[in-house]
Amino acid sequence: MIGTQMLSKGLDFNHVSLVGILNADNMINYPDFRSFERSFQMISQVSGRAGRRETKGKVVIQTYRPQHSVIRFAIDNNYKEMYDTQILERRNFLYPPFCRIIKITLKHKDKDLLNACARELASAYRGKFGKRILGPEYPTVSRIRSFYIKDILVKLEKGVSLKNAKVHLEATTEKTLKEKAFKGVRVIFDVDTV
Repeated sequence: MIGTQMLSKGLDFNHVSLVGILNADNMINYPDFRSFERSFQMISQVSGRAGRRETKGKVVIQTYRPQHSVIRFAIDNNYKEMYDTQILERRNFLYPPFCRIIKITLKHKDKDLLNACARELASAYRGKFGKRILGPEYPTVSRIRSFYIKDILVKLEKGVSLKNAKVHLEATTEKTLKEKAFKGVRVIFDVDTV
């Protein structure tokens, strides 16, 4: 049986004694602050599918970095150490649960216009939020249905009013789009869905 991620979805298959995880490095190196957590979760779930009943199971993980901490934590089934490492990193670099993240996605068919608009908006946002603004950057998939995409992230510490931040971001966006004639640029705000 060959399956992509169907083994990780909790389905119970009889007589599965060998599970292979191909190119685990792709999951680990995905550009997202949750990639280590998701990789550990996926490896642990898939590993649990091998040898579920009376047969002993075997798990093969294909990786270029077998000593990577995520691989080691998964092999050792060391959830506590994985959690401690990740929570420390998130605290040090101000990621959830120690902050809120607002993702601002900009879309337009003209790549140059989109880039100019994204630069202008990020600069305007920095006037209020300073170093809390990250980007603009292209996401992993930077073009969908002839629309180019750019993302800007806002990291807000706990205790900062999300409502006030949202009001300011929307007002700044509307003002910038009108003043700079960035007609047709779509702007989408997502809170904590990054």
